[in-house]
Amino acid sequence: MVDFRRWFTAMAVLALFAGVAAAQFPNGSGGVLTCATNVSVTPSLRAEGYTEETGDITLTCTGGVAASAGSAIPTVNITIFLNTAVTSRLFSTGPNVSEALLLIDEPGSGLPPIVAGFGPAAGQNICSSPTTGASTGCPQVVTNLTGTVGGATVPVAVATDVGSVTTGRNVFQGIVSGNSVTWFGIPVLPPVTTGISRVYRFTNIRANATTLSGGSAAGATPVIASISISGSTSLLITNPTPTVGFVQPGLSTASTSATAFTQCNSQTKQFAATLTFSENFGTAFKTRVAPSAGTYSGQGTNTGGTGVQQNIPGQIYNSESNFILPGVSGSASNVAGLADFGTRLKATFNNVPTGTRIFVSVNNVLNGASGPSATQPTPVGGNSVSSYAQLVASETGNDGASNVGFFPSVAATDNATAGIVGVAEIPVVNGSAVAVWEVINTNPAAQENFKFGVYTTYVSNVAQNSPPAGTATVNMSFAPTPPAFTASSGAAASSSLPIPRFIADPNAAKNIFTVNICRTILLYPFVTEQAGFDTGLAIANTSTDPFGTGPQAGACSLNWYSGTNSPAPTNSGVIASGTVYTTLASVTVPGFQGYMIAVCNFQYAHGFAFISDLGARNLAMGYLALVVPDPSNNNGRAASDISKSAGGSGENLAH
Repeated sequence: MVDFRRWFTAMAVLALFAGVAAAQFPNGSGGVLTCATNVSVTPSLRAEGYTEETGDITLTCTGGVAASAGSAIPTVNITIFLNTAVTSRLFSTGPNVSEALLLIDEPGSGLPPIVAGFGPAAGQNICSSPTTGASTGCPQVVTNLTGTVGGATVPVAVATDVGSVTTGRNVFQGIVSGNSVTWFGIPVLPPVTTGISRVYRFTNIRANATTLSGGSAAGATPVIASISISGSTSLLITNPTPTVGFVQPGLSTASTSATAFTQCNSQTKQFAATLTFSENFGTAFKTRVAPSAGTYSGQGTNTGGTGVQQNIPGQIYNSESNFILPGVSGSASNVAGLADFGTRLKATFNNVPTGTRIFVSVNNVLNGASGPSATQPTPVGGNSVSSYAQLVASETGNDGASNVGFFPSVAATDNATAGIVGVAEIPVVNGSAVAVWEVINTNPAAQENFKFGVYTTYVSNVAQNSPPAGTATVNMSFAPTPPAFTASSGAAASSSLPIPRFIADPNAAKNIFTVNICRTILLYPFVTEQAGFDTGLAIANTSTDPFGTGPQAGACSLNWYSGTNSPAPTNSGVIASGTVYTTLASVTVPGFQGYMIAVCNFQYAHGFAFISDLGARNLAMGYLALVVPDPSNNNGRAASDISKSAGGSGENLAH
């Protein structure tokens, strides 16, 4: 069939044919068919992506020699090689049959046809035999009709199926093999008549961009396509290497400084960190399909009673899906070009201390504050460009097996403490947890930041060392990533793996919160019970105070050091909050002289020592025990110096 458009009209309407390349196609008496190669839009591809959409390639052909009516249209095999693996979705209906499509004469584009019912006015008719045998494909014959070019009636040769007077098959599926995709048995009918062109569009070619993520001197690595022609006839392309994309990192991530909590202060959905996902270029975050005003939100669920329309050749959709066409490979469930979901953002938490629970905001928040000012954007839909993302049930859960889907959102179960942010708990298993949000609305004309709040809950049980001291970390990436699939399988075309898919976060984990042991370490630099002197020792538990500190109780282990013959540690027994423990060196460690370290299992312990001769008749002195940093605490500070803000009082007192 024919795209009955003028060359210059096509440039004005779609700006498709900017590059010029020559091609030759001998036909009959040896006339020349001349073609131009073009990539109308060269997109930015995310270096983290295994299934990035490349720009459409078009071959626009003019001239040639007229073929006789009823004669078979000669065919060629067209292969496009990339400098990386082709990862377009495969269908199980045939070996490596894919969603990568070749469209002849822009069917369904709405451009004015030369002959009614043909070219741009034809339906999108799929060849149901996308195989590799010599006698396969969809044979077509020449039919002579008349059309109108520039107001004049001209003879036009069109392609029709054998035994039919309607337009021939104009959509063909490619066969993927490694870094190439091939379309077999493609009819090539020269348009002949001046002012008429024939367009071959190659769309839905996805590429593994991760192998090209190293960058270049210009800051991005090109994805190069190489076009090869084979078969019983020849179509020589003299400029066969168009650039179909530029690879650059798509995502930057950050987390606020880790919040310090203490083991002895229970928390309830207390703010821990803000996670920020930032796109490095305006189209790094994409909705599943291009949203439509009043009908569809960006995840592509149906609210209007009809399927998503994303099937105009050459249209730029800025979505994870490309050119969508259902019913390929002979099945209504096989939908070419449709992604499984929009861009998903993933937080993988590790080293979560046992007994701590993690909650996250179900939507993005407007800033990094932990209180009421960390408001959420108003839910939006349609074709809004207001940044909005929603927590989803898993990183691989499909938004729907067809273009009318079910969005697996997770609703808020509560609000964060001292705030209005809706949160939901994510389960922690063996110290790890995963939260995934899907982009619902995004602005392709701006670089956006999506921020999400992280909160924690735990019940203090110091006697059981719960929760234990530790630092929870997070890795942030696109989703899904390994181990949802293996890296090797993700880097190749597949009929079962989701689209899109990405590499795991290659960066070092970020700290999001710490749990510090609730204890105080006191150093008594000099203790003696020799030469007529004795030392009185006191330890005060000052966790009862006028500032709202929760009362704590615990024992102190007294560790004595005097060289090679140090006494064994002794124990104070439980010291209740608001009380003071006292003892004498002569009672606890007779004959001792050295230093003592008291490890007290509560915060805000303070000590005093008093040294004197018998009855304090001749010499006496006293000193305060030193509060020393606790090496078991993650931040290296003394437990008694940890800000009480971790316990909710907002004070920072060392007593």
